[in-house]
Amino acid sequence: MANRVVKIDGRLVGEKEPIYMIAEIGLNHNGSVEITKKLIDAAFACNWHCVKFQKRTPAVCVPEEQKNVMRDTPWGRMTYLEYRYRVEFEKDEYDYVDRYSREKPIAWTASVWDMGSLHFILQYDVPFIKIPSAKLTEDELLTEACRSQKPVILSTGMSSVEEIDHAVEVMEKHSKGDYVLMHTNSNYPAPQEELNLLAIPFLAERYRCVVGYSGHEYDLEPSVIAAALGAKVIERHITLDHSMWGSDHFASLEVHAMDMLYKRIKGVDVMLGDGVKRVTEKEREVRKKLRGY
Repeated sequence: MANRVVKIDGRLVGEKEPIYMIAEIGLNHNGSVEITKKLIDAAFACNWHCVKFQKRTPAVCVPEEQKNVMRDTPWGRMTYLEYRYRVEFEKDEYDYVDRYSREKPIAWTASVWDMGSLHFILQYDVPFIKIPSAKLTEDELLTEACRSQKPVILSTGMSSVEEIDHAVEVMEKHSKGDYVLMHTNSNYPAPQEELNLLAIPFLAERYRCVVGYSGHEYDLEPSVIAAALGAKVIERHITLDHSMWGSDHFASLEVHAMDMLYKRIKGVDVMLGDGVKRVTEKEREVRKKLRGY
């Protein structure tokens, strides 16, 4: 049975616990270890809990019809498959990420897009495995992730309730209930009218598990609202500069916005309270003044 609280990197995440914040670097490092280092520094300085990458085997994950499509890149004109290999981190880069993150310290992990990438990431002591929305229907990948004994965070974008039901059945069968469902809209950027944030309490009620929110929108408010609606994990893409080359930078959070969002999310937990109606200590002073008792 799903757990209402999951342990991630030694922290309890879920009901009545502080919100866990994931800074999605993804491919916004543009193949550069130096950019990666700055993004890790930014996430750490802004008090986010984890940085996350995307791990693919391009030969497996790139559709055949796209492999030989030509693309203009900062490294010259090349096929899409060549480009994907150009920006894909391998062992040397992830060894550096692992070392540098531990020095901060800040947790790191990756979304895995295929079996080879899952086994690659499991070489490292990552706090959880992320399965992206695109892979929600791939039972073998989901099963193997659950069998790793790591908590699994599964995004539910572009998925029907029936597909999510089935994915949850797979996780219930092969895990100890240590999973998180992330509500998200898979458009990037996601239009506000399609965010459907009320799906967060719906998922929590239907599956009785920890629910989070992966935001792909431009602004901060949806993530804050998501936290108020019960999302206990918040994930946002991050960048050093919106003007950098690449498709994800424009709708990612720059460093100042990361800091703003952390502070607003932290305030949500304080403002929501415990839901028990009572007269507060400060109100007692006001009541005495206005009611005389």
